[in-house]
Amino acid sequence: MHAFSDSTTATPAAVPVPPSLSLPVIEAAFPRRLHPYWPRLQEKTRTWLLEKRLMPPDKVEDHADGLCYTDLMAGYYMGAPDDVLQTIADYSAWFFVWDDRHDRDIVHHRPAAWRRLESRLHAALESPGDHLHHEDPLVAGLADSVGRLYSFLPGTWNARFARHFHAVIEAYDQEFRNRVEGRIPTVEEYLELRRLTFAHAIWTDLLEPSAGRELPDPVRNHPAYRRAALLSQDFAAWYNDLCSFPKEIAGDEVHNLGISLITHKGLTLEETVTEVRRRVEDCVSDFLVAECEALEFADSLADGTLYGKELGATVRVCVGNMRNWFSSVYWFHHESGRYRVESWDDRSTPPYVDNEAAGEL
Repeated sequence: MHAFSDSTTATPAAVPVPPSLSLPVIEAAFPRRLHPYWPRLQEKTRTWLLEKRLMPPDKVEDHADGLCYTDLMAGYYMGAPDDVLQTIADYSAWFFVWDDRHDRDIVHHRPAAWRRLESRLHAALESPGDHLHHEDPLVAGLADSVGRLYSFLPGTWNARFARHFHAVIEAYDQEFRNRVEGRIPTVEEYLELRRLTFAHAIWTDLLEPSAGRELPDPVRNHPAYRRAALLSQDFAAWYNDLCSFPKEIAGDEVHNLGISLITHKGLTLEETVTEVRRRVEDCVSDFLVAECEALEFADSLADGTLYGKELGATVRVCVGNMRNWFSSVYWFHHESGRYRVESWDDRSTPPYVDNEAAGEL
């Protein structure tokens, strides 16, 4: 079947999905849409990666479009103003490049380089304007994208985003130490850490500038809203683990739900795939219930005032985009060259990374 519904501006050829990764409920009940700005988004993010020196020109030319980073965001934050979506897409592309640097620093035994980068990223998050011209492209790229994100909503949202991303950086440091030490976290430890390394709170925060309004704490923290948001993100994290399992086994990873299940629960490889898939499918079915409750909550906010009406409408937009995350994540994993391990010359070395140069600044 096609990855996009007929309502979108782009309809690529059908993408084959391996039976072990196929989720018929996603293909049937979560039609994928694509933001109409997507073609321009792809072009501008590609240019941004070059201008910020985040990927070498040959890697951008050969891999940027095929990695489908912009497709992932364009399928998620529907209705976002073009400039908001562009900034989110640039930040997301930066995030993937950062993830690759983190991996290469581990593989090439560069703890000093990682510690230096970690410190600089914390600093750039607090004062992006002071780091726009930093010598390390990753630091300058974060400063640029985050500085732009900070322009859309009030300072309270900015402070929350920064707080959440500081926690993500610290979680990446914990993963670094685990991998260097060869320590495989327990399932419970992994579930907690994965919600940070996958940046659950960040992608949920970004629903708000996409909808054009900061949500007050009582609304964001309402159980109905939080549950729907968490399930959408957990689905993405566990499905990512399912799809990246071969890549991460090839790379001697220790951070994957499947690896924790095999190590600490004694499951076989076949049992592990079945268990991770079950968790993924549970996220989908549980979300369908949580979505209804979140939409009922949105309706309850319409108290007859203009403010209540607009607030309820904002929550509806955010919940609608939580739904979009399912289809966008699902198809991304089958379209992106990031997960086509079988096509790589070296199954442990992604062809889209600058394998030797990164991390030496």
